Amino acid sequence: MAAIALAVSAIPEGLPAVVTITLAIGVQMMVDKNAIVRRLPSVETLGSTTVIASDKTGTITKNEMTVQRLFMNGITVTVTGAGYNKKGEFCRSSAEYDVKTDPHAVRLLEIGQLCTNSLLQADSSGKADWTVIGDPTEGALLVVAEKAGLTYDATWSKYTEIYEISFDSARKRMTSICENSDGSLWAFTKGAPEIVLPLCDRIYGNDSVTPLSEEVKEEILNVNAGFAENALRVLAFAYRPLEKRLPEWEPESVERNLIFVGLVGMIDPPREEVREAIKTAERAGIRPIMITGDHELTARAIAADVGLIRREAAVVTGAMIDSMDSEELRDVVQSIDVFARVAPDHKLEIVRALKSHNEVVAMTGDGVNDAPAVKTADVGVSMGVRGADVTKEASDVILTDDNFATIVTAVEKGREIYSNIRKFVRFLLAANFDEIFLIFTIIMLGLPLPLTPIQILWLNLATDGFPALALGIDPAEEGVMERPPRKPGEKMMNRGMIQFVIIAGLVAFASSAFVFLWTLSTYGGWIPGLTGPAVDWNSDLWSGALRHARTAAFAGVVTFELLFVWNCRDEYKPVWKTRITNSRALIGAVLLSIVLTVVTIYVPFMWPLFQTMPLQPVDWAVIIVTCIPGLLVPPHIIFGHRNGKGT
Repeated sequence: MAAIALAVSAIPEGLPAVVTITLAIGVQMMVDKNAIVRRLPSVETLGSTTVIASDKTGTITKNEMTVQRLFMNGITVTVTGAGYNKKGEFCRSSAEYDVKTDPHAVRLLEIGQLCTNSLLQADSSGKADWTVIGDPTEGALLVVAEKAGLTYDATWSKYTEIYEISFDSARKRMTSICENSDGSLWAFTKGAPEIVLPLCDRIYGNDSVTPLSEEVKEEILNVNAGFAENALRVLAFAYRPLEKRLPEWEPESVERNLIFVGLVGMIDPPREEVREAIKTAERAGIRPIMITGDHELTARAIAADVGLIRREAAVVTGAMIDSMDSEELRDVVQSIDVFARVAPDHKLEIVRALKSHNEVVAMTGDGVNDAPAVKTADVGVSMGVRGADVTKEASDVILTDDNFATIVTAVEKGREIYSNIRKFVRFLLAANFDEIFLIFTIIMLGLPLPLTPIQILWLNLATDGFPALALGIDPAEEGVMERPPRKPGEKMMNRGMIQFVIIAGLVAFASSAFVFLWTLSTYGGWIPGLTGPAVDWNSDLWSGALRHARTAAFAGVVTFELLFVWNCRDEYKPVWKTRITNSRALIGAVLLSIVLTVVTIYVPFMWPLFQTMPLQPVDWAVIIVTCIPGLLVPPHIIFGHRNGKGT
């Protein structure tokens, strides 16, 4: 019986169930915060994240493109309006501008309609005139053309697409090959200005085509830079007539000798909540990094707008990464927070460089080519709205709203879940140490078991289990996002945790041992084996005294644990500095444990099963006074913390 009792007390039977339930509840709570966790271990990893490497478009920004500038024929036209609405005017030098009377503007906007795979449809929600089916950038091109009175159907009634050279992140351009109603063939190209412009040798202006000089190219690039500095995403548009159909339309044979038409600058405004999310991440010791395919000036402007960098901070481009070796990139990632004009393979290199510094990296991705980087990151984050299935499959977390702020919220929730696991682990282990110390010491004194195996099992499953489960869903400790991330590889049972468990276990042992010995001596007359000869424990006197002492010890262990559990809620503050009322689950669990304990002691049919008996008021007075130290175990001193920030 002693061996069984020690075995039962040594194993916290409720721990696996509580851990599983806590993780499941935490994951469900993260779903409510728009983060779907695909792999449970990533919850712990989220809590120790040190770097969030995020895309810009749709994650830091709204992914609601609105065209604000047109540049063609040497003039700049401003477009008013926002989102996917019809309202908007075209202005030149603060004066209204009639787009439909300018053949140059018409050609620019029509190319935007032809170089697209997206569609507009009426918005049933009433928030806007249209919603976009497809890429938001292409949707913005369709909207600005509609604002000018150029309908999608009217433009496409003049052309039939016969082939498309698709966009990809390496080419940074696309070309639509169309046949006009008169049978002529045309190639229409859109893409990054620094990519498209070198492919052009002529320019369309004043309703004619003339050679494109280097001086004019320089002027166009300056306009592009000016747009980008104002946080505009810029696309260049060009075209060329084709002489005949080809068996195969190769990019090298089509995308050359193009005729430059103009630039379109569009804004993708930052999400309002991102600025505060970045501040929260930085307070938590997490470094946000922006990785985008946009122009470096656009990336810098957006990053400065949301508070990620200073406007004059350096930006590294994909071309720069290509020129670096692994050691140079390893040095660069320590100081650069914005990477622009990057390809998916650059993301993978950046993740590896960050991990070489023992950083715990959360990396976002949406396209198919982002899957390797997402898979390599410690926490792969995919976009639920615009993410590819391959990337979702490779990820650990899916954002249902594609929002950077949701990543920070997920990190906060991961820290909270890990903190709550630490709470009930130290509670359960301290409770089990108490039982081990009590049984071992009493047996060594030559006395019978102070607790029966069934009593210990009841303590571990019922009395301990409900408060432990309540700790698993306890509100977050104050300042959980104002502490540095947990060090990679740091064990849950660190030095402070072990010290706390041992000290609390010893205090609990002293309390329960005193209650057992006091009750045994009070109702038996003396303590056999210590102050007198051995006795027959089956005699009426000693069997009754032993049952009384065991019941008191059982009640004492329960009382101490139900007081001590409040000191497990925060390892940075003593119980008298925490808010008890904000944990209704723990209050309910403690009350339930009290009811269960009372039932086992005062309900007659429970007495034979648990070998208990009713206790007297004086017994409860001694138990309560003896167990008061359960509230006084100082976690903040044992763990070595002086404030809620872990310093």
